Amino acid sequence: MIPCKRQSLITLAGAALALGLNLGLLQGAHAQNALDEVLKNKTLRLAIPTDFPPYGFVGTDLKPQGLDIDVGLLIADKLGVKAELLPVTSSNRVPYLQTHKADLVISTLGKNAEREKVIDFTVAYSPFFIAVFGPKTQALKAPAELAGKSIGVTRGSVDDTELTKVAPASAEVRRFEDNTATISAFVAGQTQFIATSAQVAGAMMARNPQLGTEYKFVLKDSPNYIGLAKGEDKLRLRVNEILLEAKRSGDLDRLAVKWLGRPAGDLPQ
Repeated sequence: MIPCKRQSLITLAGAALALGLNLGLLQGAHAQNALDEVLKNKTLRLAIPTDFPPYGFVGTDLKPQGLDIDVGLLIADKLGVKAELLPVTSSNRVPYLQTHKADLVISTLGKNAEREKVIDFTVAYSPFFIAVFGPKTQALKAPAELAGKSIGVTRGSVDDTELTKVAPASAEVRRFEDNTATISAFVAGQTQFIATSAQVAGAMMARNPQLGTEYKFVLKDSPNYIGLAKGEDKLRLRVNEILLEAKRSGDLDRLAVKWLGRPAGDLPQ
């Protein structure tokens, strides 16, 4: 005969195990039901950036805007639901998925092996790139055309590395110690062109519209993906369908031109 105290402990342990199994089943069910919940609640929760122009920032009307926001609104519209925008930072965007605070993260998210261990990804939706930018009044379509021209870049950056690979020997590459100094030199007219990321250029162009700066040509491409919680296959496949159709229809290219000054181009699937 098992003493009462020991029997009680066994009973409690069994109950705890059963509760754990039930919770696991519930969590597993949740992990496969995000799309059903979105459609049921008529709301798609989108984790988006608000400090990363032109992908996501707060406009003069104090509302989020940018490429990532427009892509999220497009997906919500195709699903027939409203979009709930949740501002996130680079450090908390993945935890928003893991804790089910957001259904999708659309926030210039690159795909790598470490991230793939904890979240899933859709197909790519936009480019993130380093490029040469300059005034609309000066034509420039290829690296060879930098011959005899001045271009600013931040010393030791990836921008610098990529520019150095293609700049002709006669180009006057002026290197500055940080992005602020590089931008200041270009804005002040000390360099004719600037090599930098789309994000840095986007912020610079937003603050200095009088310069008429535009994208000239790309130096390095790195696509953005939409992140979602592990196991949300139904939602992932549905969003993939929407993105691929938006690519075929030209919607993704139009959004990329609107915010980045260039089409989305060929994106990995």
